[in-house]
Amino acid sequence: MATRKDDPATQEYETLAKNLLKGELKRRGVTYAQLAEKLAEIGVQENERNLNNKISRGGFSAAFLLQCLNAIGCRSLSLSD
Repeated sequence: MATRKDDPATQEYETLAKNLLKGELKRRGVTYAQLAEKLAEIGVQENERNLNNKISRGGFSAAFLLQCLNAIGCRSLSLSD
């Protein structure tokens, strides 16, 4: 069965991923502009505005999440509070 964007369980995990990424950026004091620069260093082309929109929506891929975490130097994270 395919995952649907309007499925509450999917929305719950998109929110979790969005909050996880935003939290890691905030902990490290990294702005979206800085994230764009760091992503460019690993070959991922995104501008500040696109990052803001993509992260705010929360519907990004696992690959994008891992690229962002790698770019900001996050080597471990916790899924609980």
